[in-house]
Amino acid sequence: MKEFLGHHSLEMTSRYIQIEKALFKHDAQNFIVKATKDTEEMQSLLEVGFEYVCAKDGLMFFRRRK
Repeated sequence: MKEFLGHHSLEMTSRYIQIEKALFKHDAQNFIVKATKDTEEMQSLLEVGFEYVCAKDGLMFFRRRK
């Protein structure tokens, strides 16, 4: 993970993970979730900061922090 993030040490990666967990607490209530089949809506969601999560039953799921 540290190489992917470009950190020189595992301690730095751990520090950022701890900060992120403290700020966002990793619960589903901290996210807005949208699902769509429409390619134009997918593009709109990505343009306003949603990230792709997965696809299921023909729908693509996106989320963004509140």
